[in-house]
Amino acid sequence: MINAYYFYYLANFLYINKVPFLPKLIKLFIFLIYNSSIPYECTIGKGTRFGYSGIGVVLHKKAKIGKNVMIGTNVTIGGKSGHKSLPIIGNDVYIATGAKILGPIIIGDNVTIGANSVVISSVSDNCVVAGVPAKVLKKG
Repeated sequence: MINAYYFYYLANFLYINKVPFLPKLIKLFIFLIYNSSIPYECTIGKGTRFGYSGIGVVLHKKAKIGKNVMIGTNVTIGGKSGHKSLPIIGNDVYIATGAKILGPIIIGDNVTIGANSVVISSVSDNCVVAGVPAKVLKKG
């Protein structure tokens, strides 16, 4: 089955090249088929994959996601009340099912985020985090 990333990539390409209307139509298609909100305005690096085609994923339109990131189902990446900046996610990150990444934080490279974790503070490179709120379980 075709992953939601491919539809995002097409919509983002059309948006960058200033093609009107079609990116919005593709975003609606993604919502109808995958029950996800993956806006064409956000930045998602090459090699990023969505588990189970991206079912239930919600991304903020200004979120920045690095290369080779694995995003599980029902993941939310968004803002936090009272803050204007959004999460920046590094390369080679694994985000497990149900995780929430909220606020003006930076997730480093090679990070694993556990299932149903709520990440509200920055995480350095090469860490494993889990819990509500997420805490570092392993470094290196």
